[in-house]
Formats: sequence, C-alpha cells, structure tokens
Amino acid sequence: MPPFDAAGQTTPDWQCVMILWGDKYGVGTVNRLVSAVAIHARRQPRFVLLTDRSRPGLDARITARPIPDVWLQPEMLGGGCQAKLCLFDPGVVPDDLPAVYLDLDTVILGDVGTATGFLKPGGLMILQSAVLPFGPLGRLACRLSGGKRYARGNSSVVIYHPADCGYIAARFLDLKRQYPTLGFPPMCADERFMSWAAQAVVAAVPTSFAVKLPTEYMSRIAVLGYVWAALPWVRARRHRLVDVTLCGMTVKPEALLALPENGRLTDRQGRTLIWSDAVLGHVRRAILAFFAPPRPDRRPPDGWQSDN
Repeated sequence: MPPFDAAGQTTPDWQCVMILWGDKYGVGTVNRLVSAVAIHARRQPRFVLLTDRSRPGLDARITARPIPDVWLQPEMLGGGCQAKLCLFDPGVVPDDLPAVYLDLDTVILGDVGTATGFLKPGGLMILQSAVLPFGPLGRLACRLSGGKRYARGNSSVVIYHPADCGYIAARFLDLKRQYPTLGFPPMCADERFMSWAAQAVVAAVPTSFAVKLPTEYMSRIAVLGYVWAALPWVRARRHRLVDVTLCGMTVKPEALLALPENGRLTDRQGRTLIWSDAVLGHVRRAILAFFAPPRPDRRPPDGWQSDN
C-alpha cells in the first residue's frame, strides 16, 4: 500500500510523464490523457508535463516543467523528435520516482502504473519495433558491428527511472557538439538514440501491456486482421492491454472515428485497418469512449493528491 502524507492522502510512488512542444496538440489533449490515466490507476501518480512554454488551462493535477533550451533547437523539433531526449536530462524530470512516459496520441485501457513493475534496476523499456530483438542477440549484433547494428524500439511508451538514465541525454549532447547537424546515424531519431545508447540494458515493453495500433491491428493482407483476432492467445493478450498508441496513423482520430462499421483505412505503408469489432474487439469501443466528449461526472478517485 502506498504511504500516506500528513493529510491522510496517498503519496505517489510513480510518475506519469508527457511532453508538449509546438502547436500540434493542445491542452485539451493533455488533460484528456491525464483524466484517463487517473480514472484507471489504482495508485495515483504524479503527473509531469515537459513543455516549451506556459500552457494555460492545464489540469490542476499536472506539474509543468520547462524543457531546457538546449533541446529546443530547430533541428531537434522535426520528424526525428530528438527533443524528446530531454526525458533523461538530469533535473528535468524529478528523479525520486520511476516514470512512465506516454505519447499524447495514446488510448488508455487500464492501469498504467503496473508498468513500473516490469522495470529492472538501471533499466530502460521501450516498445520493440525491429526484427532484431532487445537482449543478448541485439547486444551481440551491436558488439560485432561496432555499434552499427543494434536492436531498435519505439518511444511511444518509455518506462525508466530518471535517476538511472542521465547518461542518455549526456551522451547525445556530447555527440551533438561533434555532429551539430545530427549526422551520426543513431542521432537520426530519439528512439534510435535511446536504443543505441542504452543497448546494454534496454528491454521491450510487454505486448500484453502496450502496442502500436498500426503494428498490432493493421496488415498488408487485410484478411489477416480477422485471422489474428480469432486466435485465442491473441485475444487473451489483447484483452489485457493497458495502452494502445496511435503512433504512425496517417489520419487524425476524428477521421478514424468517422469510419463506418467495417470501414477501411490504408496507411502509407500499404497496411489496412478494418474498423470492426471483429478485428479490434474491445479496443474499438475503448477508442470510441476515449475520444468521446468528457463527462462531468468522471472525476479522479478519492484520495487524489495534487502536486501543484
């Protein structure tokens, strides 16, 4: 059971971290994600938003912290999202609690706080995204290739302890001085650099906890969506999902929700999504509910403690 403070409220033992820069997402998107995490959490977290400027209208439960200017250089705010590596810069995220970072285009289905139970001391966990797996094979490939080949992941979900991962930011900034145009290959994207710099300890977030919607539910052979959804072990794993990220979707959620039952959407890679309960199961209903207009009766659980 989490400890209690002097007022009898539970003290957070984990933190949920988000990042917001520019104008792609608004405060409403952040607040919706925070509400969803809070509603499902058995242990309420500290909510931390790293941002490039003041954001009026933020949920009072959120502690906003500035992204240091060194991470806000124009070349680091593009498609490679290198600015996201500020997650590991000492002092940016409080280093007293383990953290779960979530992209803002994330649908919450369960208790995000359970993710901290997967983390080993000194470790880092991200979504697996390449055939070469994290672990002994990835580390061997990295050693044999002199760091040119290594297991890679996706940073839509990052599980880590800020006190253990400062070396990732430090190494990037050191290389940035040598390669100001980010010409060193692992620097091409935040997730590539995380994977490379932490190759010795990085592990995959379990696919029973979090998946990317395009990877999990889309296929170049559309009928495979029905086949996978019918497999008992796949259905059981998907039923336990806590986090589904829309990372890589070529349309906004509003367009996705406008699809009719059994409607189809094809992305730039030729993968097709069938908008059907037969393929998506309870995840389709969860997406519909997640993006529905907020209800005034959906409040945080009793015992919530604001860190503001």
